[in-house]
Amino acid sequence: MKHYIAASNPMRPQFNPQAGYAARHFAWHFEAGVGTITLDRPERKNPLTFQSYAELRDFFGALRQATDVKAVVLTGAGGNFCSGGDVHEIIGPLTRMSMPELLEFTRMTGELIKALRACPQPVLGAIDGICAGAGAMLALACDLRYGSAATQTAFLFTRVGLAGADMGACALLPRMIGQGRASELLFTGRAMTAQEGLAWGFFNQLYDSAELLASVQATARQLAEGPGFAHGMTKTMLGQEWSMGLEQAIEAEAQAQAICMQTEDFRRAYTAFAARQKPVFQGD
Repeated sequence: MKHYIAASNPMRPQFNPQAGYAARHFAWHFEAGVGTITLDRPERKNPLTFQSYAELRDFFGALRQATDVKAVVLTGAGGNFCSGGDVHEIIGPLTRMSMPELLEFTRMTGELIKALRACPQPVLGAIDGICAGAGAMLALACDLRYGSAATQTAFLFTRVGLAGADMGACALLPRMIGQGRASELLFTGRAMTAQEGLAWGFFNQLYDSAELLASVQATARQLAEGPGFAHGMTKTMLGQEWSMGLEQAIEAEAQAQAICMQTEDFRRAYTAFAARQKPVFQGD
């Protein structure tokens, strides 16, 4: 969960703000608690490179200490989300690597998904146009996903001779859309249409392409104005309870909620309710 560290706390220097982060392999914009990551190679539908994989992995990892960032939007430039790993800059070199080198690469890509899932902020995907391969996995790992009628999502690993088991696909996708539907997409590599994605629960909502990013950023601002610590707890429990039985889950949630009841935000909510006002949450 996300912990608020006050300026007076001696640990505060460890919690570095990301507002002024200078990204090298993607675009980063921060405003009013919401950070927007834009995959920014539109001329090639925003493919990933070895360098962008690594920077995204490290950046999402750093968000665990960034108490200024309350919510994150992940999107792509030029009307597309992400076409996956760059064919010439990644796939070509992979065909010449040794087994230990290949394992280092596949572990690195998995570390990106783990870092995205582990950061306490809600991550919202604004997913337009092409969303394929590793790009589809980035979308899948988001907490909330929003698309357009033009969005085509393809887990196309089998089309390049690989297993559908990549970056956690066989764990995440069945939980999102069901085992049968996930099996079809992972075996065939075909594109899931936007309407299928909405009907199957992959997308939370569809917008016109021209309105997509602004609409998702507005939702992110609403979340950023909410109880940040409690949002982090919700994300933590959604992940941890995958491997719990019902009895364990209920006990874990009892403990989690008791912790949240100790926060100032909980007290603020009650005080505001009693005064018939809207609470102003601060994340502590």
